[in-house]
Amino acid sequence: MKATQRYLRYLDDERKASRMYRALAQLTDGERREALLELASIEDRHAAHWEELLRAAGQPIPPIDDTLAPDDEEMLRRARQFSLDAVLPELEQAERDAQGLYDDEPDAAPGMADDERIHEQVLGRLRAESSPSDSTDTASATDTREVLNSAEPWHRTDKSGSLRAAVFGASDGLVSNTALVMGFAGSGQERGTVLLAGVAGLLAGAFSMAAGEYVSVASQKDIFRRELSMEASELKEKPLEEQRELELIYRAKGLDKEMARKTAERIMSDPNVALDTLAREELGLDPDDLGSPLKVAGSSFVAFAVGAIVPVIPYLITGGTTALIIAVVLASLALLVVGGTVGRLSGLGVTRSALRQFAVGAGAAAVTYILGSLVGTGLG
Repeated sequence: MKATQRYLRYLDDERKASRMYRALAQLTDGERREALLELASIEDRHAAHWEELLRAAGQPIPPIDDTLAPDDEEMLRRARQFSLDAVLPELEQAERDAQGLYDDEPDAAPGMADDERIHEQVLGRLRAESSPSDSTDTASATDTREVLNSAEPWHRTDKSGSLRAAVFGASDGLVSNTALVMGFAGSGQERGTVLLAGVAGLLAGAFSMAAGEYVSVASQKDIFRRELSMEASELKEKPLEEQRELELIYRAKGLDKEMARKTAERIMSDPNVALDTLAREELGLDPDDLGSPLKVAGSSFVAFAVGAIVPVIPYLITGGTTALIIAVVLASLALLVVGGTVGRLSGLGVTRSALRQFAVGAGAAAVTYILGSLVGTGLG
């Protein structure tokens, strides 16, 4: 495509985006309106760049058309009928699709590619905020959350992931090994065979669970580190662009223009604080939430083993029908306890979660016992 044709296409896209943002800005007020007008101003600045290049190439500048494209007109109609929030996801997706438009464009002005990425982030923040009247000062909101978290410990999260791995590891171990033991017991195998199967299932499952968790967390940690490294490079090479990103993000969160600028300047004055803030606000990452692969793997191994050993314990002591009955009773109690624990952690409700866990585990065990009986009969 000839350069002038690209310029004309870019110019048309930037003008359309500016008109859309300005039209949507008329439907709201406060900082939301200011943020949309700021986005429109960025689009105008981009359009002016392409106009300048067209003039330099001797190409006439197309007249400005104030009418919206049919798709934009329909979006504006829905925003008027329902609310701005009804179309923000669509706008955010459009900006996400447009990312990279200028990455390989040699004639793009410095910072234009970054501006396109900022647009998606700002729209995402606007979508997260219900309305300007519901917004509060960022610092006050942070203080409020800290007070609530100290007063209400159930709001705290398990940053390393080890608690989650432990609880669900125990659940997996209990359900899977109970089903395995029931299957072998139903086939009429001797005590030693059932015991061997239970121990083998315990070890195989525990190592498998630990390995899977280790790879998962380690891979996630590597991705997080790469994202942080890239953000650190951008912070070093383009500090002004990063500061502008922060300003727009904080304006979308409800701060006025001057307060957003001062907040961004204060954050950018300390490189470590700037990186931490950009990671959280721009990338949605928590540098303190990377977790330990070894810790999560260890928790998974132990938890799975603890759950899996429950149906095995009776066969360490006795065998036959007595061991089977004891295994069923112990596994049933353990299923209720694990389910109740999951319900308490998730807020689902202890009783409901306990009964659900029992139903799933008992169902799996019953099916494998029946299948084991059928296989055992066939072999006999």
